[in-house]
Amino acid sequence: MSLNLKTLTYGPQQKVKSSTLEATKLVEDIRKRMKVYEQGTDKAAVLFRAMHYPLFEYVSKRVPEITDDFFRIDDAMRAGFGWELGPFEVWDALGVRETIEKIKNEEKRLPGQTGEVAQWVHDMLASGAESFYKVENGVRHYYDIASKSYKPIPGTEDLIVLDHIREQKTIWKNSGVSIIDLGDGIINCEFHTKMNTIGGDVIQGLNKAIDIAEKDYRGLVITNDGKNFSAGANIGMIFMMAVEQDYDELNMAVRMFQNTSMRIRYSSIPVVVAPFQLCLGGGCEFAMHADFVQLHAETYMGLVEFGVGVIPGGGGSKEFALRASDEYKDDQIVQNTLKERFLTIGQAKVSTSAVEAYELGYLQQGKYGITMNRARLLADAKAKAIELAEAGYTKPIPRTDIKVLGNQGLGIVYVGADSMRAGGYISEHDKKISEKLGWVMCGGDLSAPAEVSEQYLLDLERKAFLELCAERKTLERIQHMLTKGKPLRN
Repeated sequence: MSLNLKTLTYGPQQKVKSSTLEATKLVEDIRKRMKVYEQGTDKAAVLFRAMHYPLFEYVSKRVPEITDDFFRIDDAMRAGFGWELGPFEVWDALGVRETIEKIKNEEKRLPGQTGEVAQWVHDMLASGAESFYKVENGVRHYYDIASKSYKPIPGTEDLIVLDHIREQKTIWKNSGVSIIDLGDGIINCEFHTKMNTIGGDVIQGLNKAIDIAEKDYRGLVITNDGKNFSAGANIGMIFMMAVEQDYDELNMAVRMFQNTSMRIRYSSIPVVVAPFQLCLGGGCEFAMHADFVQLHAETYMGLVEFGVGVIPGGGGSKEFALRASDEYKDDQIVQNTLKERFLTIGQAKVSTSAVEAYELGYLQQGKYGITMNRARLLADAKAKAIELAEAGYTKPIPRTDIKVLGNQGLGIVYVGADSMRAGGYISEHDKKISEKLGWVMCGGDLSAPAEVSEQYLLDLERKAFLELCAERKTLERIQHMLTKGKPLRN
């Protein structure tokens, strides 16, 4: 219930409808979105102007009272209050000169507001400078009030920001990917789909990036400047193929996904993946196959395919079987190691930090590094790619010595799934998915432990994935995730 301010009684919440807010949803770039927001005609746009115009007047007059350099106010608002853009960055997005006129003509004013911004802003415009910030040679500069010239923002000279170099340095792109030359023989593959989900265009772009890197460069970095590294595979595409029962097409799509993961591992150049924020499903699988993972301290990494009724199908199930094999010791009960690895996927465990991603087995000792400052992530990943190349990187050899437990391991998986079902902790469909995952990680129906190849496990993984896609309850889960944005426990 919400309080009606006119009657002072509680009633049902009224959902706010705004044509301006609906229009902003269609604009991906936040700077362009601000412009759309400001130019609206409804209450939401009036609120935007009533909030921002006095803000611009206020912050301009706090220079030099609280700081000589206005960019520090933006830094404080982003770091301290979680704003994506600081007030001067928003002002830049709206246009400094035209906004001054609007501030002057705004009818509704707050107490103490005059409609006049600080004199230094007028002086800046008079000098020919039309914005507070600009980018030169890939480095962001700010307008220095004292010298009346643009200077690099201190401490950012060696940062790499894709937004600043994309136009000049892009060497190939399609609808989902841009390949950008970072210099020093390293290229970057950047995703720019919605939530950076992985579909056919991203798969094509990744393979193209590896082709280009192998031919003309010495290393590849995979990262982007979005809000999240990747939310995983495009489940909408999987859903359409499964509903239409186009299993040959789906089989080919999953095979391409697997082949791309394997190319990341077995390319002739070092591949460094630099995840941050969400790194789920397919994004996590790509990271697990990289030569090195340079990740931000705040990374939420995990294989969450159980939530949509399938097992990891892009090499993740295979990779966990491989890592479990490497941990088996002759003097231990190997089923316990298998159980730990199995439960990480089976319970869709997601790390809450880079350190926990290692503890859950998504990262390997000596093959990852942590960057504390998100702005430094790409520069650190590039430095690592150069280091690997200069150390004489050689292409790894495909594994054929992965120990799988066969029926010896399947027993513990089936008994565990059975008891969880009997206790009401999981549904019948959860039990089926668990058994499929166990079947892959144990190498199928083998009478005794054996050594198998990666390709053998990938084929089992793909078969199990396709069989689960044919299940009605899996389709219900995928549809629920697509429409509601949260998992269905059916």
